[in-house]
Amino acid sequence: MLTYVDFPAPAKLNLTLSIVGQRADGYHLLETVFRFIDLADTVSLAVRTDGLIVLDNPLPDVPPEADLTVRAAKALQAATGCALGVSIRLTKRIPMGGGLGGGSSDAATVLLALNQLWQVNLSRAALQAIGLTLGADVPVFVFGRPAFAQGIGEDLTVCEVPEAWYVVLYPNIAVPTAKVFSHPDLTRNSPSVIMRSLKTTLRKNDMQRVVCQMFPEVAGCITALGHYGNAMMTGSGGCVFLECSTQAEAETVYQAVSNQYGGFVVNGLQTHPLFGSAH
Repeated sequence: MLTYVDFPAPAKLNLTLSIVGQRADGYHLLETVFRFIDLADTVSLAVRTDGLIVLDNPLPDVPPEADLTVRAAKALQAATGCALGVSIRLTKRIPMGGGLGGGSSDAATVLLALNQLWQVNLSRAALQAIGLTLGADVPVFVFGRPAFAQGIGEDLTVCEVPEAWYVVLYPNIAVPTAKVFSHPDLTRNSPSVIMRSLKTTLRKNDMQRVVCQMFPEVAGCITALGHYGNAMMTGSGGCVFLECSTQAEAETVYQAVSNQYGGFVVNGLQTHPLFGSAH
């Protein structure tokens, strides 16, 4: 009888996002500030003694071997030679294709949790390196702190972020990231900045204009939230957020726009819930 243990996989917001160049291999060079929010998937894991990696509930149209959680478990197994396996169950709450990093977060939670459950005890840096082989956003979830990220997202520095609440709107579309990055109108030459403080940084998202062209629903969300402050898209979209100083303020704004758009009110986190799982 397998015993499952539940682990949180929080979503992220990009509080600012600039594209400052492009590598020869096509990867775009970014400067962005990541922070975690208290909207989270649940990753349930049960250690197996037969060495198998089993996903109990595959997502529709995603073969288990392509799922990031399965790939994360196999990558950790390969890196450590661990003979144990795992059964994985996913409870999804983070919208897919919304720019909130759900798949990357699920993968990072598998790495952090199995690092403990399998007792392989890799360092945080080693887990981040494995995470980078899975996707550019995976390392920051392993890093576990709000971060200023450079490169393709792997060069991480702790960044102070305010205590804040957020209204997040989901326009009920999945934005294809690859199409955004290949769009001819995408800004690829924003000036690089020295991140001294988020307070003195112009907050923007270089992908927002292109995504709004492609998806009027995203532009509608930005217009709706823009009546209350600096509404901005996260990641490659299509979720849009507004930062508020209190829960009451966020709830009031959400009530005003919720008749048009689905979404949620969330609290910003200062650390990943599994931050203590690696050193």
